[in-house]
Amino acid sequence: MSNPKDYTIGWICAITTEYVAAQAFLDEKHKEPEAVSLGDNNNYTLGKFGKHNVVIAVLPEGEYGISSAASVASDMRHSFPNVRIGLMVGIGGGAPSRKHDIRLGDIVVSVPCNEKGGVFQYDFGKTIQDQSFRQTGFLNQPPMVLRTAVNGLKAQYESEGHQLEEDINRVLEKKSRLRRKYQRPAPSSDRLYQTGVTHPSNDEESCAVVCGNDQSNLVLRHERAEDEDNPAIHYGLIASANQLMKNASLRDKFAKENDVLCFEMEAAGLMNQFPCLVIRGICDYSDTHKNKEWQGYAAMAAAAYAKDLLCRIPLNKVEAENRISDLLSSVLDTVSRAREGVEKIKYKLDRSEDLEILNWLTPIDYGLQQSDFIMRRQKGTGTWLLHTSEFNTWLNQRNKTLYCSGIPGAGKTILTSIVVDNLCSRYRTNPSIGITYLYCNFRQKHQQKPENLLSSLLKQLVQKRASVPESIKTLYERHNCERTRPSFDEILEALKSITTQYSRVLIMIDALDECGDSDSERQRFLSAIFNLQAKTGANIFATSRINNNIAKLFEVSLSLQICAKNEDIESYLNGRMSLLQSDILDDTLRGMIRKEVIRAVDGMYAKSSIKYYIYFNLNFRFLLAQLHMNTLMNQPTKGDIKQALQYLAKGIDGLDETYKQAMERIEDTGSRFRELAKHILAWIVHAKRPLSTTELQHALGVRPFTKELDRDYLPSVQVLQSVCAGLVTIDEQSGIVRLVHYTTQKYFERTWTSWFPNAQMDITKVCVTYLSFDVFEMGFCRSDREFEARLQTNVLYDYAARNWGHHARIASIEEDLILNLLESRAKVSAASQAMMASESYSGFSQGVPRQMIGIHVAAYFGLAGAMVGLLKNGYNPDLKDSYSRTPLSRAAENGHEAVVKLLLATEKVDVDSKDSEYSEYSRTPLSRAAGNGHEAVVKLP
Repeated sequence: MSNPKDYTIGWICAITTEYVAAQAFLDEKHKEPEAVSLGDNNNYTLGKFGKHNVVIAVLPEGEYGISSAASVASDMRHSFPNVRIGLMVGIGGGAPSRKHDIRLGDIVVSVPCNEKGGVFQYDFGKTIQDQSFRQTGFLNQPPMVLRTAVNGLKAQYESEGHQLEEDINRVLEKKSRLRRKYQRPAPSSDRLYQTGVTHPSNDEESCAVVCGNDQSNLVLRHERAEDEDNPAIHYGLIASANQLMKNASLRDKFAKENDVLCFEMEAAGLMNQFPCLVIRGICDYSDTHKNKEWQGYAAMAAAAYAKDLLCRIPLNKVEAENRISDLLSSVLDTVSRAREGVEKIKYKLDRSEDLEILNWLTPIDYGLQQSDFIMRRQKGTGTWLLHTSEFNTWLNQRNKTLYCSGIPGAGKTILTSIVVDNLCSRYRTNPSIGITYLYCNFRQKHQQKPENLLSSLLKQLVQKRASVPESIKTLYERHNCERTRPSFDEILEALKSITTQYSRVLIMIDALDECGDSDSERQRFLSAIFNLQAKTGANIFATSRINNNIAKLFEVSLSLQICAKNEDIESYLNGRMSLLQSDILDDTLRGMIRKEVIRAVDGMYAKSSIKYYIYFNLNFRFLLAQLHMNTLMNQPTKGDIKQALQYLAKGIDGLDETYKQAMERIEDTGSRFRELAKHILAWIVHAKRPLSTTELQHALGVRPFTKELDRDYLPSVQVLQSVCAGLVTIDEQSGIVRLVHYTTQKYFERTWTSWFPNAQMDITKVCVTYLSFDVFEMGFCRSDREFEARLQTNVLYDYAARNWGHHARIASIEEDLILNLLESRAKVSAASQAMMASESYSGFSQGVPRQMIGIHVAAYFGLAGAMVGLLKNGYNPDLKDSYSRTPLSRAAENGHEAVVKLLLATEKVDVDSKDSEYSEYSRTPLSRAAGNGHEAVVKLP
């Protein structure tokens, strides 16, 4: 029997594979120890590496993680009291990056760097909003004798190379039964997939079968040359936690922010109580593509390196070290703190996963709009609705619907926000009441399809739960791995399921008339909502402009007519006048403003029948009052205010006249301010979606024929509002720039050719110039992080990439400008990534077609003139991108008849070519056109 006091080096393994590899390299194997401490449940192997007596221990079967390793180390130091240095040797998951070419079978050695001791416990810390993860626990670095030996061995390997592969083969020759599991696998099995490519969670097949060898899904790496070490040795930071790292995005995040080389699960449990060096053979890439094929070889490589290291350390150097048992205090406190930290971070990680699922359901957040609307409400207005018998009947009974209608300008949206705010306050402490709301907007129709609206309601109900229900997680996992979206029926069923988890659910929908692209889409959405109500007893509150088709759907519902009350007008005027300069506004002028504005908003009464007055005059009064006050607030003196009061537009024609007067005031300003105001209005009127202030600032700051953005030309937010004569407002919470009202948009849709006739051309030039900036010569971004950084720095890029072609299709613009962009492969590659990316899953920026060039983009947007130019310049009309989509497929899918005709006329396109975006859904150009209802394209000969 062996004397435990004779052993000075402790070697800890986590799993049997590592334990077997360690034993295989022993120069001598000793008998079992004479005795161990009471309560020591470890299994030990004793022996010699070189001249050193080493005790090897393994964690209990099925136990992993920080606390298990800590327990093994604690028992070892009690049973082997003379152990002076330690090794943690085994396998780990690599974190390859541009800086570190880490491959399967390579070895990572923990050495101090970045003010960390060599091991970084990444689940013991805290996350601070808008900052990177901050570590709050610190781990000791390896003992000096081990760090010195590592440096010496590193120098030896650099000058002479290593013999690790030969050492492994010699061991396997002696122990032939180990060869099958522990020899080096074929190089072809070393696959590093792109961050966005995930292995299906419920598929046990190998990656070779499920994920395949498609080059577009793999990170391409050169073969190592003969003068390069293979396996390579990497020195740096090892990340340790109580859970297995299987997330490529998190892997890349820690690799970039902390220069992590490897992930594992035990070392953090040792460093503060069993100071040791951690050596890991790389068996996978810390992603979803984990398998055991490389575990045996990786364990052998780590053990071979560890033996080489020990053979460099003189015996007297080890004996001169203090005993570990003399250095350390109780292990229990350390383990307890680690477990407590792990539980805290586990909650945060769970919530992080929940947020990813919520964002996948829909990135749209109506909370910002709610906050903005309620902030713009003049205090004291709108409360009349809350006291009506209709509202209180709706509130106090289940399964009720309240329909509120009124014409534009009646204040419906502000009243909806008042209802939402009241209900949120009323039920704030009652988590069993679910409150959801939607603000429909005709400018956001592409985001407000029926399935998007249902997803928004679902998201709001899910995020109020303590955690995401399993049914929603299942829905997410099923679609996320395939990069598909749930169907309308799937979303509705999920919505019914989550609604039953509440005692009551209240649904508010504002501006139903602005919902969807057609009456059929709106009816489909409402049918689903009424179906939900019938199954769950939910309550529905809806507003709309007066619309007979919508009203018929609510014939059996409670109903209210929304109009501006006299007391609301008075409260609004008093509130706005309180903001005027006190030295300008005296009591006399205050009375004049109140009198003239009320006279103006009541002016249509003289022309109208009583019925006309009720349905139209009352509704427009509030909007007209707001517009008039915008005019008066911009006057610099008492005299200017008095003069403006004489010309306030009155009556039913007052809105158009007010808008016209505002534009005439703009025309009277200096040329630079006049042009800026018109550019602002042109962008807001013609933009394909609402723009943020920073997006609009970038758009206005672009100079013709420039190669970069000169930020000296960006107008301030104050200027954006001040030069537009009160026609523009900024939502403070969302940062969206918009016209003051729906009717303002309608006015400019009728009259824009009078005020800014070249709008579409100007917008196209700005977008194309922006996409052509030199900064985008880098082309396609290789990661989500790099792509997101591009969008954050170049804030107009997302809009320009997605919409420039739509503006170009409408505008009459010289083709040379467009062709210069389309013939730049790098810039088209960059723009197509932004154009196609959908931020609804991890790796979203990588899951888009590669190899899209100008001819694909011209077909996608339907740019017939550009297509003629590209074909003339010799571009292949049947060229396929990485999804096997041809220009014909893109043009047919989007219904661009003119471009389809041009491509067919070349007689060089395969009309039956199938794409392979998802193999089971491969489709021809004809089927894509038919699927999207493009009858004219389908009928082409």
